[in-house]
Amino acid sequence: MNLPKTDADNSKAYPVHLKPAACRIDLGDGSERGEYVDQDYILTRLGKPLHAINLMYCYYPHEEKWPERASKAYAGKEVSFAWDYPYDDYFPYLGGIGGRTDGEPFTCIREVRRHGQDVVLTLTMDPKLSDEEVAQVARELKPFGRLQIRINHEATGDWFSFNKRATYPEVALFFARCVEIFHREAPQIRVILCLDGYKSPDAEKMDKEDDFLPAILAADVESVDRYLALHWGWPYDVADADTAQYARYRVEDIYALTKKSAARYRELCGKHKPMVLSELNADGDATGPYDQAKMVERFAELLKEDPDRWLDGFTLYQFRDRGRLGLELEDPGNPGVGTPWPLMDSFIRLIHDPFFSVSIERGRSEASVERLTDPDADLKTLRWGGSEDADGIAMPLTFSGRPVFCEAYFEENCRDLNLMLEFGGVWFYKAPGVVTVDLMRAFFDGQSEAARLASEEKEFTLPLHLFAPPASGENAVLGTDEIPGFRLREDDYLTHAFTRIPALPHIRIRTRPIMEKSVLPG
Repeated sequence: MNLPKTDADNSKAYPVHLKPAACRIDLGDGSERGEYVDQDYILTRLGKPLHAINLMYCYYPHEEKWPERASKAYAGKEVSFAWDYPYDDYFPYLGGIGGRTDGEPFTCIREVRRHGQDVVLTLTMDPKLSDEEVAQVARELKPFGRLQIRINHEATGDWFSFNKRATYPEVALFFARCVEIFHREAPQIRVILCLDGYKSPDAEKMDKEDDFLPAILAADVESVDRYLALHWGWPYDVADADTAQYARYRVEDIYALTKKSAARYRELCGKHKPMVLSELNADGDATGPYDQAKMVERFAELLKEDPDRWLDGFTLYQFRDRGRLGLELEDPGNPGVGTPWPLMDSFIRLIHDPFFSVSIERGRSEASVERLTDPDADLKTLRWGGSEDADGIAMPLTFSGRPVFCEAYFEENCRDLNLMLEFGGVWFYKAPGVVTVDLMRAFFDGQSEAARLASEEKEFTLPLHLFAPPASGENAVLGTDEIPGFRLREDDYLTHAFTRIPALPHIRIRTRPIMEKSVLPG
């Protein structure tokens, strides 16, 4: 390929780093209610990566029909509730002792990480698993950086299989045992405890608080699931006037209960731990499409208005749903097709709001500075710690007006790079093997800084930012890659991935069409 002469002055490139949002937003992708949607589609639809993608799996390896998915294994079984199977109807975790890591969830985890996002793995597990069975899961997840695992969520309920196999105190002790094992086998992974929290504003304690105290004390991250409206009878009845398996709540009441739960967690632990909402949405079955969007927007407004920064983030459940709990409604004839709901536009506005967005600042982060032996020598070595902690490169691009072409071309020695590019508020993915990235979408997006500046029809400069998540989706092992100019310890490879860029891309910018006049055929 003959590369165009670059329109960027690469000598003006400078280092940048990602800093965390005031409150992060995650997104669920796939569950018992919907299929997994690939990250290229989600990125194109939303215009930016999320802090993390939540994947939902189960692990019951001693079941007779394992590892077949429960709803398929027991397709002939009469059920009247989503959890009326011998084990939970999530995607099966195919790893573990005697399992393999070339299937799910590992394929999805790798794809999520390649696209510049962290992973939250929700995993329901048989509480009778041995220590070695849990340890094997931890070892398999160890290569995936700052992964978080949510074990046996909504643990104060009675619908999941693990609650039918053990008492609440036994579930709590199993969770605490899992935390101890994960801390030993994969110390960088954080374990999330998800309880119901307060059910009433007048209650003195959270639901089943005494039973779960060992789990509360052991957890790395505290959580509750909260639905502003929910049709829990789905899909076995229709939310209508003559049914009763649905509810709708005041947003302010749910907000207050969640905040009170966070305060109680801190009181019991005697210290601050990260607090998240692992599932949040309003069910369109109960609210309709327009109120659903308004309720989620209202919850976000309350977070922004509250001077107490008590919540670290929330996860919107989910991207595509067979019911009305998604940004898209899954096509019943083709699960690969989804219809966006009004909530989609609301969610896109939220994730682009500065309060919920990472910031990109000039300079290197402390994480890179403390590892550099030659601070001036290694601009092209990029560090990836996670979606809110990474060091990249900025290339200033100057435009004399609205462009009709804006493309990044990569040299042959950059073909295998895995990169996330940010330009004017819009993100792009360069997969290994790709040599050209068209950046024009940034000028079509009405919310982007690029579109705003271009509309003013005068000269402007915007940086193109390059970051490098691990191309395999996994962090390297100590000694497999030598990083000149960096001083690394063995533990660094648990939380950091390093990529050297041989050359910055050539940038082709044109403000006029290549041919402005038509010619006669022939």
